[in-house]
Amino acid sequence: MEDTGVTQSDTLPDGMSMQGSLAERMGITLVEASPERVVATMPVAGNTQPYGLLHGGASVVLAETLGSIGAALHAARLFNGIAVGVEVNATHHKAARTGLVTGVATPLRLGGMIASYEIAITDESGERVCTARLTCALRRSSGGS
Repeated sequence: MEDTGVTQSDTLPDGMSMQGSLAERMGITLVEASPERVVATMPVAGNTQPYGLLHGGASVVLAETLGSIGAALHAARLFNGIAVGVEVNATHHKAARTGLVTGVATPLRLGGMIASYEIAITDESGERVCTARLTCALRRSSGGS
């Protein structure tokens, strides 16, 4: 798979990697990343449920990946910290059968201890497939594991 997205060194905070992650196995390609906006694509193929539709869990993985990246970038900017997810929910609006879906995460609140994001996932025609919300707790980095 050709990587056309931004590189890890360009965008992700120290200690965060897409290599070997669930996001990599699902074919998620990061397009843009900042605390204020994170964008990525994911193929429908390989991420379907038995009826051949995009699996709802795959949409949640895309959403949590994007919101987590945004929150981690915010925590790194604030105090060289990290972000850990504490709550995620999703509403599945319509099915996707082929092509790519695109997720766009935008902050609902970027606080000092909590960051919350809304993630809109659309199909190639721009129709919304899923809306998700992710809340992450922000923690100071311990410098170790």
